[in-house]
Amino acid sequence: MSLSKRRAEPLEAVWVELLPEEALEAFEAAFLQACTTVGFFKDDDTETWRVEGVREQGAHAETLAAGIAIAAMVSGIPMPELHCNPVEADGWLARTVEAFPEQPIGRTWLVRPTHLPNPVTYGRDVLVLDAGIAFGSGEHESTRGCLMGFERMAHRRPRSLLDLGSGSGILALAAAKRLHRPVLATDIDPWSVRAIRENTVLNRAQPLVRAQLANGWKHRSLRGRRYDLVFANILARPLCSMAREMALHLNPGGTAILAGLLGVQVRMVLAAHRRQGMRLESRINLGPWSALVLRK
Repeated sequence: MSLSKRRAEPLEAVWVELLPEEALEAFEAAFLQACTTVGFFKDDDTETWRVEGVREQGAHAETLAAGIAIAAMVSGIPMPELHCNPVEADGWLARTVEAFPEQPIGRTWLVRPTHLPNPVTYGRDVLVLDAGIAFGSGEHESTRGCLMGFERMAHRRPRSLLDLGSGSGILALAAAKRLHRPVLATDIDPWSVRAIRENTVLNRAQPLVRAQLANGWKHRSLRGRRYDLVFANILARPLCSMAREMALHLNPGGTAILAGLLGVQVRMVLAAHRRQGMRLESRINLGPWSALVLRK
């Protein structure tokens, strides 16, 4: 289904600003309790940060307020003002369509939205999808970093593949198209699972990509399974908390491509995974964001 035909729930952007870098982790945790997506934006003039989330309008208001108060106390900063801006979802999606061009990524990929013609393209793997509610359209540095990290391991042919926290399914689709092998794509959000299935149809990848509603590693379909390649484009704190499970679910010599973390959070994420017997193979830095390619 194309983006213009999707129904979207009423959304609301909420944010706090003028935060010091050392407060990001605490405020990230606060926003994750109430928002479906969380982002970080740096003001180069003031050297401060804005933490912004998107949620259904009015959802989890008390939880977010309490989380912000705790984050301010833990960080030792004054209580910041919470800003809210209702988003007209249909209008936002329409504007996104207009502003979403073709995107070449690395040497391998081309992300093409559905409102553009889809001719045969030589020399690149084309991923047809739109920017939408589910994270992962190729615009964000985290997604681009994962695709570029995957590109760097092109000489390997992993057989068992998992995209954990798949969002739009873009990474699962890229792996299926490049390797011609089945990929399991999981997400905790039912909207994302729906988006994965729609994008799988758009890319004619139904035989290879299977979408599954799952909360991290807890779903029964992942128990006892091991993989040669796992994508996890999530956020720094969940990546750290799941490091042990990641190592347990990787085959010896297996690869994990991690993203959703700022450069300042790399040391923390690396330390958590090194304690589980994993080593850094490469790091991709794009703006303030980093992606890591780890090997067991």
